[in-house]
Amino acid sequence: QRQMCIRDRTIAVSKVFAVKQTPKGVALITVMLIIALIAILATQMTARLQLQMQRTTNIGSNQQAYWYAMGAEAFAKRILIQSFEDDAEVTHLGQLWAQGENTFPVDFGEITGEITDLNSCFNLNALKVDSEETNNNSTTAVKKSPARAAFEELLIAINIEGVGSFEAEYMADALTDWLDADGSISSSGGAEDNDYAAKEFPYLAANNYLASMGELRVVEHFTADVIEKLKDYACILPDTNMNKININTMAQDQPEILVAMLGISQNEASQALSSRGEEGFKDINEFFALTELVEAKIAPEKKQYFAVKSEYFKLKTTASFNNSYFALNTIMKVDDKNNINVISRIIGRE
Repeated sequence: QRQMCIRDRTIAVSKVFAVKQTPKGVALITVMLIIALIAILATQMTARLQLQMQRTTNIGSNQQAYWYAMGAEAFAKRILIQSFEDDAEVTHLGQLWAQGENTFPVDFGEITGEITDLNSCFNLNALKVDSEETNNNSTTAVKKSPARAAFEELLIAINIEGVGSFEAEYMADALTDWLDADGSISSSGGAEDNDYAAKEFPYLAANNYLASMGELRVVEHFTADVIEKLKDYACILPDTNMNKININTMAQDQPEILVAMLGISQNEASQALSSRGEEGFKDINEFFALTELVEAKIAPEKKQYFAVKSEYFKLKTTASFNNSYFALNTIMKVDDKNNINVISRIIGRE
């Protein structure tokens, strides 16, 4: 009986196995596999479609934010033109363009913009020496240009921790070499291609004008603290070493620029800036006729670095649309006929 039982079970298992091996069973398994594969593909296609739709939405939002920023630029041009229609010979902080940062609501976002005068700060490109001056100084001791001497004084005047006359001179040497067209070191603190090429991540000196303040990060001796502090007093005028300071648009709390360029005390510089009326000085002679400046006996050659009219302006714009943001920095130049020309555009925050 026991043997018969075992035999019956064996026969039953064989019948089940035989059923599973029939063509109908194989077809059922194949169909189930196909359905599973289709479900996986459909899920993947749906996920990719959603990703592409979101990407398309983001691109559209970014593009709209970009055009909002361009609209702010066009609006800033109109503001500048309107400001100079009534007073074309003098630029001052009482004009329409000098209203500080303003925010305007727009559909599904907002636009924030601020116009600043780039002639109210020290142009670092002023340290670029002309080739003729370089050749004249090549056989003799290096003579500091007025702009370079003022830059060293500015670094000292703004009280950067760890920066004295020695460090200021070295930074001026390095920046001069970065800007000049030759490959020779101007002084002991200078640096040229050989110095930069020997670094862990080598590069070469620009031997040309600075494009932005951020470029100082790769110039020898300039640290992050120095650059951050210098941003409040210095700026970059593209492709020019002109350094005309508008005394009407200088910040009241930044007399250090006058201290560096005129060689006067900080108290005298503060008093001179406080003497400005709402519409500023009408001309340079009115400024230098101030009692504190007359007593300081300013050299005539230093007076040529000041003006009451500005040519370069900077617009900082931040535009948002939905969840997209766009930052734009535009530098504009006003010509003699009050036409506004865009000199450069830098995308992103500084």
